[in-house]
Amino acid sequence: MLSAAEAKAASLGIPYCVAVVDAGGHLVAFVRQDGALIGSVDLAIDKAATARIFDKATSDLATLAQSGKPLFGIQESNAGRVVIFGGGVPVVLDGTIVGAVDASANTVKQDIAIAEAAIAALGHGAQSSDAPRRGARPPTNRRMRLES
Repeated sequence: MLSAAEAKAASLGIPYCVAVVDAGGHLVAFVRQDGALIGSVDLAIDKAATARIFDKATSDLATLAQSGKPLFGIQESNAGRVVIFGGGVPVVLDGTIVGAVDASANTVKQDIAIAEAAIAALGHGAQSSDAPRRGARPPTNRRMRLES
């Protein structure tokens, strides 16, 4: 996943931080490319965790967290580690959310494109989603095994 994300970031010509979390929202893989903003380290990790703990893309949470919307103030929850900028995307394998990935450093569109490239590297049955497919099994606490 990290290799695919790095390749996509390189094609955009922008240094990125990429974080992958497991079903429990715990960091299992991370890379900071040379030149990526130091401030993007925590943002990448926290956006990936946010996407997993709420099983929703962080760009969707950003919309729902606006003043007058149902999730207004959500970014203040979970000890302030909830990040609602776009880029964090849940990872679905065979209908089950197994973790999330985030790329952080530039525009939301580019962040999402890099996260999607990381997910595509998982192959058949992998997809990004802001919700599990109908009839999906509930998430488990198994760890994602990643190799670079």
